[in-house]
Amino acid sequence: MKPSVRHTLFGTPAAAIASVLLAAVLLYLAVGASLSGYALEDIDWDAMEAPPTATHWFGTDLAGRDLFTRVSSGGRVSLGVAVIATLVSIAIGVPYGAFAGYLGGRADHVMMRIVDTLYALPFVLVVILLVVVVGRSTLLLFAALGAVFWLDIARIVRGQTLRVRHAAFVEASRGLGAGTVHIVLRHVVPNVAGPALVYATLTVPGVMLAEAFLSFLGLGVQEPDTSWGVLIADGTENMQAAPWALAIPAGFLAATVWSLNILGDRLRDRLDAAVRSG
Repeated sequence: MKPSVRHTLFGTPAAAIASVLLAAVLLYLAVGASLSGYALEDIDWDAMEAPPTATHWFGTDLAGRDLFTRVSSGGRVSLGVAVIATLVSIAIGVPYGAFAGYLGGRADHVMMRIVDTLYALPFVLVVILLVVVVGRSTLLLFAALGAVFWLDIARIVRGQTLRVRHAAFVEASRGLGAGTVHIVLRHVVPNVAGPALVYATLTVPGVMLAEAFLSFLGLGVQEPDTSWGVLIADGTENMQAAPWALAIPAGFLAATVWSLNILGDRLRDRLDAAVRSG
């Protein structure tokens, strides 16, 4: 591990706690389902809504399904949705913002007014319309979340592009006859990728919360799949009799989102410090 990476992950007490906590969560998501001995839909008819025991480490839900397995499987879905939707938002937002900032003038104005218009659309309304037209699916959730979170990345990349569009290396490439697409993809995008990637680390927890909210409303992940949002929604239906069914997935979601936010903020601070010192 390079010293800079080690300092980023463990340079402060909060970052160290977040790094260890996130590593533990990721390890649990990777191997948790295989440790319990229960499949996702296995039902223990003798342990309906049972509290945590030596047999069911996180207890069971209302249907008698093992929560240790379901929280692990649901976490993989939630994190997978967040990562894929973030990659989609990067794939759309980075080139869009780079071209808007580089072209400038009327093209920039029109492109950013499109972004402002999309910002004005209610997120939940867009998802509901997609569900009505296309139907419920996890792929739809990827598309819906990616189609919303790219707007922020596009704005950040545009702002960074405005700073480098007249840099010496860009002017040199333009003087050698390079076209707009070549300059943007070969020179502008690599120089604005750092802030975009840092923001992407902050996008992942935001997407996870959005997925949990949509699944809580019944618009996200559907059975037989599960996610932390689905488990939280199920837990709220009987939280007085089985509080562990709500507290455990909610605790994992909160811990993961907190860790990602802390590490994202830490990475942003390190990048800002590197820019100031450079």
